[in-house]
Amino acid sequence: MTLRDLPIGKTATVRFVGGEGALRQHFLDMGLIPTADVTMVKYAPMGDPVQLRIHGYELTLRLDDAEKIEIEKVRDSRAEEKSDLKKKRISHPGLGEGGKYHVKENENPLPEGEVLTFALAGNQNCGKTTLFNQLTGSNQHVGNFPGVTVDRKDGVIRGHEGTLVTDLPGIYSMSPYSSEELVTRRFVLDEHPRGIINIVDATNIERNLYLSMQLMEMDIPMVLALNMMDEVRENGGSVRVNELEDMLGIPVVPISAAKNQGISELIDHALHVAKYQERPGRQDFCDANENGGAVHRCLHGIMHLIEDHAKAAGIPARFAAAKMAEGDTLIEKRLGLDENEREALEHIIRQMETERGLDRAAAIADMRFSFIRRICRETVVKPRESREHIRSMRLDQILTGKYTAIPAFFGIMALVFWLTFNVVGAWLSSLLESVISWITGLSAAALSAANVNEVLYSLVIDGVFNGVGSVLSFLPIIVTLFFFLSLLEDSGYMARVAFVSDKLLRKIGLSGRSIVPMLIGFGCTVPGVMASRTLSSERDRKMTILLTPFMSCSAKISIYAFITAAFFPKYGAVIMIGLYALGILIGILMALLLKKTMFRGEAVPFVMELPNYRLPGARNVSQLLWEKAKDFLQKAFTVIFVATLLIWFLQTFDLHLDVVTDSHQSILAVISGGLAPLFAPLGLGDWRISTALITGFMAKESVVSTLSVLFGSTESLLSFLSPLAAGSLLVFCLLYTPCVAAISAVRRELGGGWAVGVALGQCAIAWVCAFLVYTAGSLAGCA
Repeated sequence: MTLRDLPIGKTATVRFVGGEGALRQHFLDMGLIPTADVTMVKYAPMGDPVQLRIHGYELTLRLDDAEKIEIEKVRDSRAEEKSDLKKKRISHPGLGEGGKYHVKENENPLPEGEVLTFALAGNQNCGKTTLFNQLTGSNQHVGNFPGVTVDRKDGVIRGHEGTLVTDLPGIYSMSPYSSEELVTRRFVLDEHPRGIINIVDATNIERNLYLSMQLMEMDIPMVLALNMMDEVRENGGSVRVNELEDMLGIPVVPISAAKNQGISELIDHALHVAKYQERPGRQDFCDANENGGAVHRCLHGIMHLIEDHAKAAGIPARFAAAKMAEGDTLIEKRLGLDENEREALEHIIRQMETERGLDRAAAIADMRFSFIRRICRETVVKPRESREHIRSMRLDQILTGKYTAIPAFFGIMALVFWLTFNVVGAWLSSLLESVISWITGLSAAALSAANVNEVLYSLVIDGVFNGVGSVLSFLPIIVTLFFFLSLLEDSGYMARVAFVSDKLLRKIGLSGRSIVPMLIGFGCTVPGVMASRTLSSERDRKMTILLTPFMSCSAKISIYAFITAAFFPKYGAVIMIGLYALGILIGILMALLLKKTMFRGEAVPFVMELPNYRLPGARNVSQLLWEKAKDFLQKAFTVIFVATLLIWFLQTFDLHLDVVTDSHQSILAVISGGLAPLFAPLGLGDWRISTALITGFMAKESVVSTLSVLFGSTESLLSFLSPLAAGSLLVFCLLYTPCVAAISAVRRELGGGWAVGVALGQCAIAWVCAFLVYTAGSLAGCA
């Protein structure tokens, strides 16, 4: 019997895990190991994938992959057994209490003045971002990890200038399944941080400690931050921190990152272990008496065999031995073993497989989980079912229900767009526009009273205030949209959207995980493209990147709002929703085309955790909104400002640098006149329109500022463009090439050839679609 056949509400024991390569290793790392108990929770609304419960957390799996996992001992589900430990409050030891954590003779204090570098590592959805913000505040720098395009966030610990914390990607293991796992492993192995801060979700400690064990094998000073302890206590559970420290051999600090509890103590311990280089007191997790000691003998034999190679490669011998036993080819390559050593290694591992009765990867995963179970039995008082999980199950009855999931998704997204474009965002935008108009009037009056030169007056009022000001007025709409998207992502709902949409996206050649980058693309194409790094399949990643620009980014909102307010004031929300729907439709058609041509094959398997719903932290949301607002303002006062001034200059002067009275005689008219015939079949044959579209490549917001400068007023634009031509312009702006920042992101991810292809391809698609709209409207008599 396979896991695919397990009825809803039933529990079974895993007997065998099939599959091969990195995917099978990923299954094992996620806890799908022989002897593990797994419960079937529900099917997705479309019947595939399924939601499972294993090791106390929710996991999704496709039916095809579930069929590779054999099960036995099918039975009714029952509540998890309570620990027989009695809940007893014991005071947590203070810093440096008499050799509590490590043998002090092995301390090797760093020289004074050396920067203490830390790696902040942990699973996804464990509160890592919240902790990073608590540790660093606003002292953050965003960059990239060397050689890859995964975001790197660094920050100085508040109040400790000689420190630097690097926020590593959220991962589940140190196996090379995704680019995030590779980045984390390379950072720890190659950059040698002075300490590791490992954040663990205390409500799901069994799952989280799997990564902790691999980090401890790295032989780097480490402190474990036991996050969400407030939730554990509120639900009647407890963790015996002292005993946990003894068994792990590292400091363990209970914290609540969201409530800023225990952070100062965590910092003290982290600084202490890094300064005095107190390495983990335990790195050997295999019991010599467990299952005949097969795994124990295997790992120790490998350590002796590769010890000199590991030292030369700068890889901790214990970590290298475990990875070699798993069959990690990247570590094997770095060790550079000769043929005799590889043969001896294979003999050792095969002997272990024979004695243990499991294959190599499953035996190592089972060894780790066995140690974790032993720790949990002796140190964890299991809480009753948490309020957070009960709440999540109730919400999922609607949000992932068979008949309610898809209507709920469309309802939520429609509510987001309505609140953004018609209520909150629109009101704030109107308010800011009034303020800008008031300041513009005051400035114009002051300049007139001072009798300044007409050219200078035109520069300040027409170039700066009308150009940049028209873009700034849309800042509230963009920030509002990001606010709602961040709420959906941080609350855990985006993971449910991926679960619900997986089968649908598979029909166009993608997995449910691709929905997250594309939904982020509605906010901004750049982070949407970058979010594709979480996809382990190169095929899926490329397809997702190519399709994300079809999801209309928030920067285009200013164009839509400007055109609809001028030409279709009564139908703003309808037109906005229609444009977004059209972008999605074209994206689907492109996906089907790509699936049949350039990207044949199946989408990557869908293995993903479904976290409990949580209310996002105000600090995290405000930090994100500030970053997006700051990015927009920097654009407004750099790229858009320069573009606006350039457009004003080219529009104001002719080739002899004389001031023109008619903009048709300007330098800009000469340059853009050559492109105007290309847009004539779209009803957009005026040189001013082609100019605005060119500046839109710099930043989409520049389209509005350029139109404002060139046409001077909305009335002038209304007199030139018909409603049909305005509709054609909206469709073209929806689909044509994303901004230079987005193209640069595509280039970083896929290379220059792909970036050029995206820019030219989307311009061609936009032209064809706008032509069809204008031609169909003209034939229907709408012109």
